[in-house]
Amino acid sequence: MLKHPARAAAIALAFCFASLNGLAQNSGPELYKAKCELCHGPDGLGSPVGKSLAVRPYNAPDILKLKDADLTAIIKDGKNKMPSFNGKLTDAQIKDLLTYIHKLQK
Repeated sequence: MLKHPARAAAIALAFCFASLNGLAQNSGPELYKAKCELCHGPDGLGSPVGKSLAVRPYNAPDILKLKDADLTAIIKDGKNKMPSFNGKLTDAQIKDLLTYIHKLQK
């Protein structure tokens, strides 16, 4: 039997919270792969699915002109056939996504 069940429970609880915290802080590339890649493709140029939905490539001149506030609004509110991610992604996650999208634009 455990001599210190309260200590063991506290340690187990700490590990649970630590792992949940790690899950909540996905990086831009991980979020992109999970939420965006299906339509936007691994390179941001559009997947076959995305092209059938008229997804614009990230390096298109009209997309390159958009400010981060515009892109954030599109991610949060959706646009055309793109769904809204409002309430599904935090502001920090959206910022991480934008950083990664800008890397794809280069």
